Amino acid sequence: MSDEAMRLPAFVRYWTASTTGSFGTAVSTVAIQVLIVQVLVATPAEVGIVNAARVLPYAFLGLFAGVLVDRVRRKPLLVWSNALQAVALLAIPLLWAADALTLPIVAAVLFVVGALSVLELAARQSFLPRLVPKSALLSANARIDQGDTAAMTSGPALGGGMVAVIGAPFTVLADALTCAVGAVMNARLRVEEPSLPRRASTPAHVMRDIADGVRFIYRHRTLAPHAISTHVWFIGNAMAVTAFAPFAMRELGLGAVTYGVVLAFAGVGGLAGALLAVSAGRRLGAGGAVVLGFVVGPVAWGCAALAPHTAVGVVVLGVAQMMAGFGMGIENANSLGYRQSVTPDDLQGRMNATIRSANRTCAVIGALSGGLVAQLLGLRQALWVAVAMFVLAAVVVIASPLRMARHV
Repeated sequence: MSDEAMRLPAFVRYWTASTTGSFGTAVSTVAIQVLIVQVLVATPAEVGIVNAARVLPYAFLGLFAGVLVDRVRRKPLLVWSNALQAVALLAIPLLWAADALTLPIVAAVLFVVGALSVLELAARQSFLPRLVPKSALLSANARIDQGDTAAMTSGPALGGGMVAVIGAPFTVLADALTCAVGAVMNARLRVEEPSLPRRASTPAHVMRDIADGVRFIYRHRTLAPHAISTHVWFIGNAMAVTAFAPFAMRELGLGAVTYGVVLAFAGVGGLAGALLAVSAGRRLGAGGAVVLGFVVGPVAWGCAALAPHTAVGVVVLGVAQMMAGFGMGIENANSLGYRQSVTPDDLQGRMNATIRSANRTCAVIGALSGGLVAQLLGLRQALWVAVAMFVLAAVVVIASPLRMARHV
């Protein structure tokens, strides 16, 4: 892999902040799932509602976040959204210590964290093309994915161990700390951002800016099928994740530590996929690499749905998570690098925020649907419905011009 991105000191600091935050997220993902499933004893439908709370803000704020990112300097937005997430996450251990933590409160905290994540991620993805040249976008996104998947590999196991020692609510402190560290490191980035033209901020002008971003994406020859396929994928993934936690912990009887280890295998596969992402993108093209990543998904989750009620089932879950992580590792860097490279700078915020907003809205639909299907038909059946959505996402790419797209 080319080290073009890693030769840029500003990107190295940006990458370090991103990777540190990913470790905190990986740890708290296990902690929050254990908290709502085992500590607060949520039903499958309640698990879906709480999981949906963190992504629900995208449905309301995502499009406006894109307009904001294209109107202000992106670095301060990234720094403050990180810092405020740290403050919000502190509420979980503090309220637990005060014996006042309930499922609705957890959902409310995750909603606030999700709202801040809308701004952070829109700013983060739109800031990267200002940090590195277009020729380095694929390698930069691959490096970020490698950091993310390294966190996914060790973070869940670490999170499971911390839950066993200090309890799920206090393990969330790790996420708050890494958000604070990320805010400090991003604040120290030295990047010259271009001067911004003054724009009218009336409701009519804001809506016109939103419409421009939506038209750019959904009239684009390759970005349109890319966006639609990821929307479908997010519905399937949210359904799978919602059903997976209670399926693994209740139906197959995994404890917190074992569940964390199983999730860590997704990081192992993701790291392998991220390491191969650049070579896959150059050999297969951006579209071919996306197809490969999307085809692996239904196979992985189909294996998870087939896991037996024995010790072998734990092994099957680990292998399935590793396969799912591999597909995501191959696809994500190619997907992000391609869409960032074909989008003008003044539309980066709206492009990233619009696609991410729609994705997260689909994730809300998927989480709620997954919880409902699991409640009515069973956890395995919910996993199979998710598999069908993954297949549909792959078909959208294969049947479109995106499959032949090359990196700019």
